[in-house]
Amino acid sequence: MAVALDWALPHDHVMRSPAAFRDQTNWSGGYYELAMEVGSSDDAQLQAVLSALWSAADVHGCFGRRDREPEEQDAVPCTVGSLAEFGHLHGQVRLPTDQLVVCGCVAIRGGDECGDWLDFYVPLGALDHAGLAYWDGQPFFRSNVMDDWLAAIGTETFKSASFSLGVIGFEVSGCTDASTLAGEMPQTRGIGYLLPQGEVLHYGAANT
Repeated sequence: MAVALDWALPHDHVMRSPAAFRDQTNWSGGYYELAMEVGSSDDAQLQAVLSALWSAADVHGCFGRRDREPEEQDAVPCTVGSLAEFGHLHGQVRLPTDQLVVCGCVAIRGGDECGDWLDFYVPLGALDHAGLAYWDGQPFFRSNVMDDWLAAIGTETFKSASFSLGVIGFEVSGCTDASTLAGEMPQTRGIGYLLPQGEVLHYGAANT
């Protein structure tokens, strides 16, 4: 009598798609971010940066839910109103390695006390499933590939919609602000910076 052998593929080696919305492990592990200090709390300025960002990153789709695949839900407008309604906007984006992964953005509204931030991110879970190496012996997550790619997205965004500061890296939103830097690029950088000086945006890559 034949005996069925159940050893073909261990469960922890199942291939996962880094572009799948329903696979909640794609959304785990924190965010690798391009966080932009918009410089005001005006809806119109936030909308301008959001629209320019979505175009610069060439995001596929715009959706309010991450528990349904894109084909299982209606797209939503890429607007400040949608951000207010859903909290995050989600899509798919192609990495420089040509892998399609989930991505998202969230706004941190400053109100009267300070300006808004807009964070564009790819979760580490999706980067893991895409096979992107982002650990290089540093005591924190870093990927030169992601840094340079996000810097290029930020630079393209700035051409259409200016912002006060961009910071790039793992969970970097709010780690500093434009008023603290006062127009001076830090010499020692644990993260990436996109710093406007006049009408020119300068990129300072992480160097420590």
